[in-house]
Amino acid sequence: MQALSKRQAAMLVALTLVWGLNWPVMKIGVTGYPAITFRVISLWVGVPLLGLGLLVLRQPLAVSRRYWGELFWLGVTNMFVWHALMVLAVQALSSGRAAILGYSMPIFSAVFGALFFGERLRARAWAGVAAAALGVLLLLWHELSNMAGRPLGVLLALVGAATWAVGTQKMRRHTIPVSTPALVFWMTAMSACIMSLLSLLFEHERWMAPTPAIWGAILYNGVLIFAAAQVVWFSLARALPPVASTLGVMLIPILGVFSGAWWLGESLHWQDWAAMGLMVLAIASVLWPARPAVTGS
Repeated sequence: MQALSKRQAAMLVALTLVWGLNWPVMKIGVTGYPAITFRVISLWVGVPLLGLGLLVLRQPLAVSRRYWGELFWLGVTNMFVWHALMVLAVQALSSGRAAILGYSMPIFSAVFGALFFGERLRARAWAGVAAAALGVLLLLWHELSNMAGRPLGVLLALVGAATWAVGTQKMRRHTIPVSTPALVFWMTAMSACIMSLLSLLFEHERWMAPTPAIWGAILYNGVLIFAAAQVVWFSLARALPPVASTLGVMLIPILGVFSGAWWLGESLHWQDWAAMGLMVLAIASVLWPARPAVTGS
């Protein structure tokens, strides 16, 4: 198994903290404010910062026209669908529940890899898929049993996670001859343009000036998520050791759940605890590396 370098470890720790704490931050940003518009402003804060960073680092941004189609689908599956649906899911659900559902992505990725990309899925991974499905049912059960629940939010989160899983598989196999940060810049800029149009079409009547708290959430997302964390994630996603993937993905929703409970006073029901445990078990079963076969001497 590939060893985790000190640089990769530091990047993974930073990514886990930034993404994990962002779930309650997003909840603050979309409470009483149009969700897509919140995401759009955050994106337009992040895009110029990301572009400026690439210019300082002298990273080439040019992408040959022959790769524009591939770049478009990378952007749709890795960013646009995920960011659009998850911000709506966070608005409908508690931040902790949205985090648990959003990070079902590795299970979807494992299944899609086995079905469509020729990857072998071990028996324990199929057991993990079953555990994840049970966790989703527990969360959906609570939403359906609660008169104020939002089962649509569960569906949005799952579709977002599944689409991101497809994007992760595509990201590992893309053939575009540019750096990962340059790809992230163009995917982020494309998502910002598409979501700006959605905001104009569906939320323009609710546009308003952000409050100081919402501005704080916007800046957190624009600077830390879009200008920094995404570059870290896509850089790691192409060469991350399996154990690092496991620890990082397992800790992000856990941090999201507990930070939401502590910061926002979100109630944790037994279904949330059970679903979180099942999701962690499922992710570990999918991503944790198998023991090497013992060979005779």
